[in-house]
Amino acid sequence: MLLTLYLIGITAEAMTGALAAGRLRMDLFGVVMIATVTAFGGGSIRDLLLGHYPLTWVAHPEYLLLTTSAALLTIWIAPLMSRLRMLFLMLDALGLVAFTIIGVKVAQSMGLGMPVAVLAGLITGIFGGVIRDLLCNRVPLVFQKELYAVVSLGSACLFLVLQQMAWPAWLITLLTLAAGFTVRMLAIRYQWHLPRFEYNVPEK
Repeated sequence: MLLTLYLIGITAEAMTGALAAGRLRMDLFGVVMIATVTAFGGGSIRDLLLGHYPLTWVAHPEYLLLTTSAALLTIWIAPLMSRLRMLFLMLDALGLVAFTIIGVKVAQSMGLGMPVAVLAGLITGIFGGVIRDLLCNRVPLVFQKELYAVVSLGSACLFLVLQQMAWPAWLITLLTLAAGFTVRMLAIRYQWHLPRFEYNVPEK
């Protein structure tokens, strides 16, 4: 289940990267590069920090072909993206929670504690988008839009809590996916976000 969702997730993330590159009128190389970094950035940072090798895209170079194809497909169907927006948001939400769970499980497989596992899930879930936005010279959307990082953080914590119930692994994964997906979609629908800090420098 997680492998399927992971592939859906990196495809959706690659498409968001391609769209961001398109807004800046990048060439094909730039589009593919931004798409690939968006798809694998979070997992790569996690693995580098934890010393978990080989990196996913190194162990499975065929995934690079998938993200490259997704980027090129995005260029072709870009005029239709406005009509596919809701489907796209749903896939992105599923990918966010799936990435988070995968990050938690990687940390657990290395025998690391719960705080590190939560952080690994968060990094896996959100940092691809952070890198995308930084490369595109804009404030990362995860820091200013609807609940996104909080959904990843909450999903990681929920997954770990449910594991204490000694329920089947597939049920724990399914419940976490359902909860994280639901909160993310509600956040988009009702524009939920954390309180914002605004500091204006007083004029002299």
